[in-house]
Amino acid sequence: MRTKCMVKIVWCLLVIVAGAVSVWGQAQPQTPLPSVDEIIMKYEKALGGKAAFEKLTSRVSKGSLVLGGMGITGTTEIYQKSPNKMVSITDIPSFGVVSSGVNGTVAWTDTPQNGTQELTGDAAAAMKRGGDFYGQIRLKENYPKMVLKGKESFEGHDVYVVEATPVDGTPETLSFDADSGLLVRSRTQLNGPQGTIDIDTKLSDYREVDGIKQPFTIDQERSDFSFTIKLDEVKHNIPIDDVKFEKPKSQ
Repeated sequence: MRTKCMVKIVWCLLVIVAGAVSVWGQAQPQTPLPSVDEIIMKYEKALGGKAAFEKLTSRVSKGSLVLGGMGITGTTEIYQKSPNKMVSITDIPSFGVVSSGVNGTVAWTDTPQNGTQELTGDAAAAMKRGGDFYGQIRLKENYPKMVLKGKESFEGHDVYVVEATPVDGTPETLSFDADSGLLVRSRTQLNGPQGTIDIDTKLSDYREVDGIKQPFTIDQERSDFSFTIKLDEVKHNIPIDDVKFEKPKSQ
């Protein structure tokens, strides 16, 4: 009898403790999510702040490119000039030079197969946003509608997920590291002549250069192919002739 009573007492205690733990867990207030404004402000501060960006007028980045799953490597150079000029030039041995850019108004690409083409629609809008020299601190201007979709895990880190709708083009899903505040992922779709292409871009290896942080590794997975860019150097306030950004003349 004594043993049975002890078993009942222990069982009752376990039920009480379990109930208390359940109630305690439910009673704990959930940490409120930050607002979109707070996320953007933290991102700008993590990058170095607007004042640091405004000291810069041009950027030259150089590094290597690897085409995923193909074992093909090349070199890449990216030239940027305020307020809205950009060109990237990639040299892939046995294939040729691929370049794309925007001169402030006209966005274009130039490939060995298709020659020079002027971009339109979503592709042109995306290229022009990429050409915004101060785009990293002008997210709210480039994406007038931004909605926080929640918090999730990405590569072992908590991220805040924001749906950002640009003035022109398709919405993007931006993921900001909850701790560092830095942008670590961008997902979108690009509608063009070849159909709809899913694009998933991951940004990592942020390093400080001249007072601002820039990602030195860019991984992009697309419906049609994937690649990784690893930068070796980033320099600012280098003189760049505007002709660098003009659409090449058709051969």
